[in-house]
Amino acid sequence: MPHEVSRPWLLPLLGAVVLALMGFSLVLGYVAIPPGQVWAALVAPDETPVSQIVQELRLPRTLLGVAVGASLGIAGAGLQGLLRNPLAEPGVLGISNTAALGAVVTLYTGVAAAVPLALPAAAMAGALVSMLVLYGLAGREANVQTLILAGVAISSLAGALISVALNLAPSPHATTEILFWLLGSLADRGMDHVAWGLPFMGVGVALLLSAGRALDALSMGEETARSLGFNLSALRFRVIAGATLAVGAGVAVSGSIGFVGLVVPHLLRPLVGYQPARLLAASALGGAILLLLADMGLRLASDEVDLKLGVVTALVGAPFFLHLVLKTRRMTV
Repeated sequence: MPHEVSRPWLLPLLGAVVLALMGFSLVLGYVAIPPGQVWAALVAPDETPVSQIVQELRLPRTLLGVAVGASLGIAGAGLQGLLRNPLAEPGVLGISNTAALGAVVTLYTGVAAAVPLALPAAAMAGALVSMLVLYGLAGREANVQTLILAGVAISSLAGALISVALNLAPSPHATTEILFWLLGSLADRGMDHVAWGLPFMGVGVALLLSAGRALDALSMGEETARSLGFNLSALRFRVIAGATLAVGAGVAVSGSIGFVGLVVPHLLRPLVGYQPARLLAASALGGAILLLLADMGLRLASDEVDLKLGVVTALVGAPFFLHLVLKTRRMTV
């Protein structure tokens, strides 16, 4: 594949767009608040309703939109570089479904209602279990095909168990609660969710960013990467562990939000010269942009239509996925 010249202005531009969207996200909502009052509520919070709306509702929602979007975007870029598969995304290795299964168990048993933060803790535990099972099935020296097959098996099993929980839910209310959570949302999250999820997502993003040079070498083939001194087993562990922490924590605080990790790296790859290392940071910023836009659109439109965040990203991502499949088919004919 020919390498195009990367755009040095891309990362500063994406960063500026993220900051601008964060500002709009704090201003927009059911109640219009002027930017000056939002700024005052941020730097000098008090007991007024405006300050409470900004501090307790909009700020955590905005921060989670950035963090979850960045986690999904960079995890998709990292896994696509590791597996050298343009259709790879966090769900391929079963991370998203097992994290969702952990959360569903707490909703099904009622623990989520009785114990604060039990739901995100269980979701994070589910994601970590998926990584252990993945390594147990595939082994530390597994090739790409074995990793994908093991991931698909884990994802399928977790999806089946979620279906069982829905089928055997003790009441229609429990079924609705599980379904709504699975559709993904940033509504009604507070700073406790930010404080809980951000450290895991930060460590995961840092692990993925540290794998950039090795992913660049791997793009030239496994033998070339080894000849340059990179340990591929350590690289696989770093990328999978980083994706598990970032995506698992994202699912824990927002529910299942798909397609961000698939769509964003594809859109940005040509703009970074097809360099996996540059794609990681760009995809993190691109994921934050996509999720902030989707969430802001929901807040403005939800008076008329009660859509969930995962539904919006799926409506964007599914046609894009079909486009990729058809494009790949034309290239192989």
